[in-house]
Amino acid sequence: MTYCCAIKVNDGLIFAGDTRTSAGVDDVRTYNKVHVFEFPGDRVFVLLSAGNLATTQAVIAQIRRDLDEPIVPMSLRLARYMYDAAEYVGMLSVNAQKTVSSQTQYSSVDLRTTFILGGQIQGEEPSIYMIYPEGNCIASSPETPFLQIGEHKYGKPILDRVIKPEVSLEDAARCALVSIDSTMRSNISVGPPIDLAVVPKDALQVTHKLRLDIDTPLFARIRDAWGRQLAASFRNLPKFDWEAPPVQGNLLDDEAPAA
Repeated sequence: MTYCCAIKVNDGLIFAGDTRTSAGVDDVRTYNKVHVFEFPGDRVFVLLSAGNLATTQAVIAQIRRDLDEPIVPMSLRLARYMYDAAEYVGMLSVNAQKTVSSQTQYSSVDLRTTFILGGQIQGEEPSIYMIYPEGNCIASSPETPFLQIGEHKYGKPILDRVIKPEVSLEDAARCALVSIDSTMRSNISVGPPIDLAVVPKDALQVTHKLRLDIDTPLFARIRDAWGRQLAASFRNLPKFDWEAPPVQGNLLDDEAPAA
């Protein structure tokens, strides 16, 4: 399976995704799900994928072929708006599903793929779009400034509580990593390494791209700090009326703290 998320805040965009594609007892495979297409000074796109791997690879391959062709009706280089780019990827996805379906003998195979396309075209605001297998798409909103694909339910609560448009880009990136860590703890089909991409507003490029494994120092510290502080916060929750107050120790009258 997969878990990827994209976050839009006032300062820019964050993209994160795991790399696990199978998780058998003795067969763990990985595949890059964060795909970057940069045209410095003009536009930048990051494409996240979840679903059938053959369909995903067909879409990525066609995007790259269209970029290399001198004359094509549409490509990421030619899209005037981010919405146009999202519709273009949706069209490629629908066509790829039909092509892959005609090449397989197993009619029961699920060939659907869901994408998140984000980025910025010069003169337009940064944006992120969810692209469904049917080819249609929706954008994020100020009320929910993030999109998720794959095994999203385990990592959604932290995003709901933390992500707001005014959150800093770095805090949004940390939140994305915690969201993926929470998902990995609850679902073995989502696993490391984790890919993280940062696109500041108006930079028109990916300024930071990291691959983080479980033992990568930064990711290890974030996981450890989050676990310890979450446990500490739980211990400090309000007590029920019937609970005895915590024992402070046997203090003599003259040792009692002043009021």
